[in-house]
Amino acid sequence: SSGINAEYGGPHECANRTARNHERAIISCSYNFASFGAAVRKKKMTADKKTTEVGVMIQNTFEAAVMLEKFPKSQIDIYVQVLQGDGGERCVAINATTLALINAGIPLKDYVCACAATVFQDSVLLDINNLEESYRGPLFMLAVMPQTESIVQLQLDHRLHNDHLDKVVRETIQGCRDIKVLLDRQVKEWTVEAAAAYEIKPRV
Repeated sequence: SSGINAEYGGPHECANRTARNHERAIISCSYNFASFGAAVRKKKMTADKKTTEVGVMIQNTFEAAVMLEKFPKSQIDIYVQVLQGDGGERCVAINATTLALINAGIPLKDYVCACAATVFQDSVLLDINNLEESYRGPLFMLAVMPQTESIVQLQLDHRLHNDHLDKVVRETIQGCRDIKVLLDRQVKEWTVEAAAAYEIKPRV
């Protein structure tokens, strides 16, 4: 399994004055691998390009989910570090970032839940690891806000036959729903722990 640490900074004054938005906050995301985190070492240039692309993808995903209008002229920083890479890092990064922002009290329109799928011998496989990714089959990644099933991110690596598309989308959305249950359970555990610390009876 992949291990990822997600943290946040802000909201704070926008570091780049030219990028400041007077009506809403902007999001900046840094995504990188720990020196011991990648299962397979790649050339530095390739790794830098990939991590930059994933960082921009995470940034775009949460720009659609965070209530940015509550923080005009501000910047929210997201820091994601892959501690152990065994496939599915993009999905794990999005799910971990959702928890980090909720834990920080950053208002979201909804949870953002991500899941990936591939097709192997006409079967849809979810939660892809490195071995399954190495087959070079279609890799379909979806991030949704489950309450409305609004798609906030969609990526497809390699070709996916049209005959499989509907089933892959259905299975991946269901995977996102299942992940939402797990994330919600974690948030409720945090709520209970925080309430116990202050001797408050939580509404969960």
